[in-house]
Amino acid sequence: MTAAPETGPTEQEIIERAVALRPALLTRQAETERLTHYPEATHDDFLRAGFYRILQPRRYGGHELGLPVFYRVVVEIARGCPSSGWALSLTAAHVLQVCTVFEEKAQDELLGAEGDFRAASTVAPVGVARPDGPDHVILDGTWPYSSGAPYSTHYLGQTLRAPEKPGDPPGPPVLFVAPRSVWTALDDWRGSLGLRGTGSNSIRMQQARVPAHFTRETSLPDLPVEGGSVGSKLHGNPMYAGRAPSFFHGELAAVMIGTAYAAADEYARIVAARPLLLEPERTRADLPDYQRHLGEALGMINLAEAALRQSAEDWMEACRRNVSGEAPFTAAEDNRLALTFLNAGRLAWDVLQGILFRTAGSRHARDGERMQRYFRDAATYWTHVGPGMYEPLVRRVGCDTLGLPSEHIALIP
Repeated sequence: MTAAPETGPTEQEIIERAVALRPALLTRQAETERLTHYPEATHDDFLRAGFYRILQPRRYGGHELGLPVFYRVVVEIARGCPSSGWALSLTAAHVLQVCTVFEEKAQDELLGAEGDFRAASTVAPVGVARPDGPDHVILDGTWPYSSGAPYSTHYLGQTLRAPEKPGDPPGPPVLFVAPRSVWTALDDWRGSLGLRGTGSNSIRMQQARVPAHFTRETSLPDLPVEGGSVGSKLHGNPMYAGRAPSFFHGELAAVMIGTAYAAADEYARIVAARPLLLEPERTRADLPDYQRHLGEALGMINLAEAALRQSAEDWMEACRRNVSGEAPFTAAEDNRLALTFLNAGRLAWDVLQGILFRTAGSRHARDGERMQRYFRDAATYWTHVGPGMYEPLVRRVGCDTLGLPSEHIALIP
């Protein structure tokens, strides 16, 4: 099913659509985990609401609403179902990078007038791209952890250019877009602690042949955007000249903040429904300790969301200044924004596991309980920003501030 493009919903309208979906998403959480991806009903809801089109250029039937709105929608969807928020974000987002760096011909062919475009992705390069005549390349490999694969129309992946001669090392990184017709999503997203419904399947390509103009010699962690890009010129919007690592961290933070709000919602329900043992006419909601726990948690989650929203505005402003020539969107600025996003997500995680899950009661750590699901999902999120990502990022920000080179410090392993 393809939802026909509509005439521009406002920012508030599209956020309200996400809020209105919360009750349905709550009821579908268990089914989403069982299926390992959100159900067709949720996909249809997302299509009708226009969520896949938030960042998509108007030229291709999109709404082109900007990063702050996109993150707010992701927060609201994750508040209803963290797995659904994660998968929505990591498929609807990648149109931004595609429309930033690929040439007009490729964008026209990939999106067309209707713009039915959803792309799973993985940042780590797999395999090599081998030339097949002057106009095509061949891709082989299996790209794991491709969140949102079941409903993706395309795949945004990374590989390496094949060596020119046998025995030579592979060439530079290659970013590519592959249509659904040339790849298969493997049924291998099972057994994860959390985020079980994200459809983070592996994508397999066997002798997949794609046009050469669906490839670019660049990488997601270092898109060529300083001073503007193909996309900012084509679409007349500085948003299509932004860096990707900070954007990626903002996506994850939005999901984590939405999950923390979901846990706070569940906490309020739990304490209001739990009678006191010696005073059954009263509930835990009447006790100052539980009131304090909930209030403290909400205050910190609100703070994390405020950081998310302001940093999203800062990201947009960095794009504007970059294109106008006032100041380039440097790797140092990207590092600063990425760290702020990461810390916003970290704050939400600390609240969820340190206050809400800890004091909700052990009965809510059982299978089938929403609080357990939120804890599992949040813990799995936190593995994405562990030592392999957090430590290099804080070192980069430190080196940037001290005027020391940081290029050799890997930002995304």
